[in-house]
Amino acid sequence: MNDMILKAGSTTAATLIKDSDTRSFMVDVIEASKAVPVLVDFWAPWCGPCKTLGPVLEKVVTELRGAVRLVKVDIDKNPEIASQMRVQSIPAVFAFVDGRPVDGFMGALPESQVRQFIAKLSKKGGRAEQIEAAMAMARESFDREEHGSVLEITSQILDVEPTHTEAAGLKIKSAIATGELELATATLAAVPPDKWQDANILSAKAALDLALNPVDTTAIGKLEASIAANPNDYAARVELAVILNGSQKRIEAIDQLIYVIKKDRSWNDDAARKQLVSFFEAWGPKDEFTLAGRRKLSSVLFV
Repeated sequence: MNDMILKAGSTTAATLIKDSDTRSFMVDVIEASKAVPVLVDFWAPWCGPCKTLGPVLEKVVTELRGAVRLVKVDIDKNPEIASQMRVQSIPAVFAFVDGRPVDGFMGALPESQVRQFIAKLSKKGGRAEQIEAAMAMARESFDREEHGSVLEITSQILDVEPTHTEAAGLKIKSAIATGELELATATLAAVPPDKWQDANILSAKAALDLALNPVDTTAIGKLEASIAANPNDYAARVELAVILNGSQKRIEAIDQLIYVIKKDRSWNDDAARKQLVSFFEAWGPKDEFTLAGRRKLSSVLFV
């Protein structure tokens, strides 16, 4: 999988998307699909829906950085190929894997459905590469907060590879985001015990724990008053940090804990730092607040 990422990173857009014709179809599609899945987009200049679908296909394929390729065929210039593929209306897209067509669709699908279509190819060949392609789509959908697509894609990945911890972690977090806590709990329960210490699972579990145990925000005023009266009321600051985090006020939560760590790193058996680390695990290693919090923590610990 890492080899695939390196290979994909070096692939240029020009090699990912190309026009093909009767003479080059065998090389561009049949032979190429033995190494990586190839989408064939049958279109024509006069086709309105083609003008809608084409840019969507190009965008998704480019973002996947080599996990899948796109070949465009103008049916007006290449009627023989369209006839062989029994194309009856356009736009029509066929997916080729290992030299043969394995799936397809007609019409201008929205981007989310295009991504789901490509994700399904993970069951049809080139398993490791296809799982990585599907995960790339799941990550992108998660970043866009398209949690329905994330649930669809990660469910397909887990059907193929039940021990895929990143897929399980994203599925749990998206289920939380959509309020499907039972699904999140069931997904976590299905993770094999030997994967429980994986960073993706620890992060998802921490997020689920927060969701299942909502904080009582009515205590915020009282805690703030205690801190105003005694800035070194460390217990109040840690308790306030937990409540602020549960209220999605993450920077404020970080600052409360950083104050305690800066003043007394070892207070209550390193409680403030441990609480901050638990936040990082819940948010995930790439979350902007995790990165900001780690920078602040480093500036305090390594001075």
